[in-house]
Amino acid sequence: MRRADRLFLIIHALQGRRTALPARRLAETLNVSLRTVYRDVADLQTSGVPIEGEAGVGYLLRKGSDIPPLMFTAEELEALVVGTRFVKAFAGDKLAAGAQAALLKIEAVLPPELRDRAGRSRVFVPTRWYEAKTGMIDALHEAIAAGRVLRIEYRNEAAEASTREIEPLCLACWGKVWTLGAWCRMRGGFRNFRPDRIGTMEATGEIFVETAQRGLDAYLQAVSARRARADE
Repeated sequence: MRRADRLFLIIHALQGRRTALPARRLAETLNVSLRTVYRDVADLQTSGVPIEGEAGVGYLLRKGSDIPPLMFTAEELEALVVGTRFVKAFAGDKLAAGAQAALLKIEAVLPPELRDRAGRSRVFVPTRWYEAKTGMIDALHEAIAAGRVLRIEYRNEAAEASTREIEPLCLACWGKVWTLGAWCRMRGGFRNFRPDRIGTMEATGEIFVETAQRGLDAYLQAVSARRARADE
């Protein structure tokens, strides 16, 4: 995380609070050391941000420095909290960290009564429901965003092994199972791959460019057409 982003998150985490926020909680949320939190807070104080408190006690923004709260209803806020829990349980580590940081920003500018109600939501998601290869999800997510061609060792449902070069287009979560939508160069068409059946994976160094025939829109149309035929 960039230092500028950390400083922004610290300020928002302190806004609207009536009780001091422990440095340890900030460190856990930002995934940094306590020393980094202490240094960042000291830098903010030096630059004129009205932060009160000290290490070992916690931090508050001086009274009168709050910004207006976000206009969420209780139901809207609970939906965001539950959505964050789903992302943390089902997605890769990077998206989980992003969801936690986003929730921290939202909670920071809420009135205390709404923030407390959000924490009491009774809709739970088992933590890390998708246990297998969460690092694989992060790697595939990055490859999709960068347009990297991947070479994978893959085993199908019958445990038959093959080596494929694919152009990854999207990820879909089906509860415990993820699927990767991609253009398979060996098959010359769109295919779905399960990340938990990928043995090894490496970037070839090639960057692909989506086209009308081999891009995400074409993939989604192909999936819809297959479903329509299956329903006939």
